[in-house]
Amino acid sequence: MELTPKERELIAAIQDGLPLEKYPYAAIARQIGLSEAQVIDWIRQLTERGVIRRFGLVLSHRDLGYKANAMVVWDIPDDAVGEIGEKLAALDYVTLCYRRPRRLPDWPYNLFCMIHGRDRKTVEVLAEEAAAAAGAVDFPRSVLFSTRQFKQRGARYAKCATAGK
Repeated sequence: MELTPKERELIAAIQDGLPLEKYPYAAIARQIGLSEAQVIDWIRQLTERGVIRRFGLVLSHRDLGYKANAMVVWDIPDDAVGEIGEKLAALDYVTLCYRRPRRLPDWPYNLFCMIHGRDRKTVEVLAEEAAAAAGAVDFPRSVLFSTRQFKQRGARYAKCATAGK
């Protein structure tokens, strides 16, 4: 999708979150030289065009008491990975789900999903539920718990979108 320079500027202005003030869209408008109504309308249009797929909060799950965080990695047959991935992604408690290539012989896993919980046992139970819900009980998997958080934030794209231009 082609974006205008002003659309790229708007995306850059909102990618780190909205300003914490009474009229955040007005603040963004002042920053990039648009009206508040234009900012709101452009965000709506970018969402309708599929450029912005989600507009929401990024919470610090650890600050909310979710201290057990695990990437569940699966070794799914290639002809079933799309269907199983979609089923996993549809689960409310799965926050990320994506396919990656295997790196044989050491890394047989090709499907990944992230599950957060308040404790390890909860995450282990959710991983079992996810396997059952996705029809993946019989496929090899491993639950890899995080041991330390270095960084958490939403994705940033403005620099990527302008790289090489």
